Amino acid sequence: MRHTKNPTQILSAYGMRHTGCRSQILEQFIYHDFALSHNYIESHIDSKYDRVTIYRNLKAFLDKGVIHKVLDDEGGIKYALCNDACTEHDHHHNHVHFKCEKCGKTICIDSLKIPEISLPANFEAKELNLLIQGTCDECT
Repeated sequence: MRHTKNPTQILSAYGMRHTGCRSQILEQFIYHDFALSHNYIESHIDSKYDRVTIYRNLKAFLDKGVIHKVLDDEGGIKYALCNDACTEHDHHHNHVHFKCEKCGKTICIDSLKIPEISLPANFEAKELNLLIQGTCDECT
């Protein structure tokens, strides 16, 4: 477990309304130390919440800076809790992500920053992603 706050504290800190669905989604992020896909979340929370409801809540969390996107090698999107002081206007996620080829987990490695990249004139970066693939410490 990498996050010390509970769902109520997280929602309050970001000025978000507390709902059962939001609480269950956040519990999944708090409990797991790896990035989660929409399908994973959907299969691990109460079945009364449909796919669209889960998607809308994930989008709200992204917009507020509670979670960030993690791209994987298969073109899919996963999500992870923000560990830094992110806001809806300023995300800080220039860190490396690691995908284990054995267990399939994608892990944020916050201590490894993506180096500064100098783009050609008139190019503007919106986000940076660096995915390293290999074997994690649990599977080695």
